[in-house]
Parts: sequence; structure tokens; C-alpha cells
Amino acid sequence: MGRLTAEQLKFYKDNGYIVLKKLIKGKELERLSEEYDNLFRRKNEAKTESSWVGSDESHRESDSPYTVKGIHNLQYHHAVFGRYLYNDDLLDAVEDIIGTPNIALHHTKAHYKPPEKGASYPMHQDYPYFPYEKDSMTAVVLFLDDADVENGTLFVWPGSHKLGPLEDFGPKEGSNFHYVDQKKFPIERATPVLLEAGDVVVFSYLTLHGSSPNVSRRPRRMFLAQLYDAHDRPAGGERGQPGRGWLLRGVNEDRDATVANRALD
Repeated sequence: MGRLTAEQLKFYKDNGYIVLKKLIKGKELERLSEEYDNLFRRKNEAKTESSWVGSDESHRESDSPYTVKGIHNLQYHHAVFGRYLYNDDLLDAVEDIIGTPNIALHHTKAHYKPPEKGASYPMHQDYPYFPYEKDSMTAVVLFLDDADVENGTLFVWPGSHKLGPLEDFGPKEGSNFHYVDQKKFPIERATPVLLEAGDVVVFSYLTLHGSSPNVSRRPRRMFLAQLYDAHDRPAGGERGQPGRGWLLRGVNEDRDATVANRALD
């Protein structure tokens, strides 16, 4: 894969997202898939830490049979996830997109949509969760399964990153969820991103996105990493993430780089 072509880079700048086809394949994809399943199996023996529907955190639609299981910071659970974050082809593409070779990790997480009862998610921006001064924050989403509308693929609103931060319509009390006006930006008018296992979707944290429910008999497994310019800084308060600021490529010349992470030690 390597560097993006001029055509690919223009597509990203125009649309706010791009699909890197079959970026991960062969034994690397097999190992990631195997350890992903092992991790969720271990977690589910007790309790998965979060889910979109009916979680302890949100108390949202707790009587719904639809859910999405989530686990954060996978690089702390198995080394294979950390190795993936250093994939040169992946970092080449991110470097082209954010315009710097100095790439840092913000956090990782996995979302598993179970067959026949995987919940949808409203259209939203990631910006409200962790705004940064230069808006360099970029989502990198690896799909471990083929994904289509039936099993809950990603939907994007092309070009929406150019709108800047949008008004937050998410519930305010006792919830950390954020989303935009669903009447103005309905998922039905968004673009479904059709994917194969091993594809990686890269998009700006300003790009509107959401997902459809999984009504198929197939799972939908994804592994997301948020990456940013190592010299970008938080624009407001945010909950600290273990590993935030972990340098994946380049150098961090800011001698105060560790200050923001002291509370995470």
C-alpha cells in the first residue's frame, strides 16, 4: 500500500475519509482476528467493559435486545495489537493525511456487533469527545470481517469534515454520548462503506459517521485507533487515556510532552 497517490489524497481531502483496501492480510490478519476473539471471550467470562446499548455507563435503551460490545486499549491486552499500530503502510497513509511524520496514539478500542442483534449508532462526530487545537485527530478503523449494510457497516457523510464542529444533540445527563441532529443528517442519506476483511477506513474526527444495525447472521468486528500529530494539543478537558501520546512514528520535540500524561502513570 505505502504512500497515497495524488488521486487518493484528493479523495480524502474532498470527502473526509478513504478506504485502504486489504491493508492487512495473511498471517497478520489471522493473528489479529484470533486474539481479538480470544480477548472478547476472556472479557465475556465476566463482563465486557462497555456496550452502546444497555451499558452501565449510558443506561440507554436498557430493555433493547440490540447491543455492541466494546473493549478499550487493546494494546494492553495482547502484543499483536501494539505491533499492528506500527504497520509501515498504515503509518505512511496517516502521515500523508495529517501532513507530518510525527504520529502519536490517542487511544484504541474494539466494537463487536453480534449477529442478528448488533445495535446501530446515530450519526456523530468524534470531535466532542477529544477536541484538539489543530484538528489533526484521525480515526483508523480495521475491519476484521466483511462489512455491508446488513451486518452493520460504517456510514459516512462525505465532505462533512469541512463543516467544522457541529452542534451536539446527544443526551446531557449521565451520558458521554454525542451525536448531531438526526433529522438534518439522517443515516439514510449517508454513504455506506462496503468493506472486506483487512480493509482499513481512515477518516477525520470531524467527519460525520454512524452505523446500521447488524440484522445478519454474521458478526461485525472492528478495531479502531485514534492517531494525531504529536505536536497537536488538547483544546479542552478530556478524560485521560492510557497510552495517550505514545509515539508511533517520528519525534516529539515538545519537552513538556509528558506533562499531559502524568496522571496516567
